[in-house]
Amino acid sequence: MPNLTEPKLISGNANRTLAKAVARRMSMHRGMSVGLVDARVERFNDQEIFVEVFENVRGEDMFIIQPTSNPANDNLMELLIISDALRRSSAARITAVIPYFGYARQDRRTKARTPITAKLVANMIAEAGIERILTMDLHAAQIQGFFDIPVDNLYASPIFSLDIMHNFRSQMDNLMIVSPDVGGVARARELAQRIGAPLAIVDKRREKPGEIAEMTVIGDVTGKTCIIVDDICDTAGTLCKAAEVLIGAGATEVHSYITHGVLSGPAVGRIQNSVMKSLVITDSIEATDAVKATSNIRIVPTAPMFAQAILNIWNGTSVSSLFDHETLTPIYEGMYSAA
Repeated sequence: MPNLTEPKLISGNANRTLAKAVARRMSMHRGMSVGLVDARVERFNDQEIFVEVFENVRGEDMFIIQPTSNPANDNLMELLIISDALRRSSAARITAVIPYFGYARQDRRTKARTPITAKLVANMIAEAGIERILTMDLHAAQIQGFFDIPVDNLYASPIFSLDIMHNFRSQMDNLMIVSPDVGGVARARELAQRIGAPLAIVDKRREKPGEIAEMTVIGDVTGKTCIIVDDICDTAGTLCKAAEVLIGAGATEVHSYITHGVLSGPAVGRIQNSVMKSLVITDSIEATDAVKATSNIRIVPTAPMFAQAILNIWNGTSVSSLFDHETLTPIYEGMYSAA
């Protein structure tokens, strides 16, 4: 049975720039204006969050665009309260578009008497009336199983492969994809296979969180242009240290492709002073002014992919089709010329 309503977008305050970009992209696809639902998401003087939706959403297919990035608690509460407001306003279906899923690194008990906060957050989201999740590059694949509602997990690697094949087209035979730790090998291998490059690993041993005792390169990177691939860059300590180790092992250049640029604390300064020539991140998290002003940080857009994924969910068609080059390349038309 065909859909009789149009998909409607609403955004919290976490990343309105991305939300507006998704709306613009959907307008291109639909051939009609797609805007953000008129609403206010504000705070009282005691910092309680208040949401008011000014448009009728009864019977509508609603998509809330809200990464749960820093400040994670505020942005998560905004998401939950927006969902509650929509549910009480008789929206037909509510999908949470969470480009960056906060608390994803707390996905298991690493020691005694610690929480599995990612599961707790999943429970809260489902209880708020959200019926489907659309996210990108979850820190751990098993988080999808924390939800009792459908989860569509997009991947940045197809976008990254297009970007690499465009910007490194004269060096394709000399590229080496690098995983910064053993846990990220599957992610790095998937990108390496897409571009036909070999894979190396930086094995690290931590004494305690935030500190790295030792790093060893597994694989020959001599004379190679190395591209480090990971899902999250927080304080950039591991990333910058890995770049130094790779240069010390004989690499000629080091670049990095990271999905979620958390970039907290000293991260921007470390990247500016690093031997790493460039860091490429997506816009899943709203970039700060400091990040935008850093010459060796570049941001690639995810709005074309999220806009198409939202339309596919609304239409009841495949979201996994966006994992293929053949499907993704037309979505990014004009952005990446043929190699």
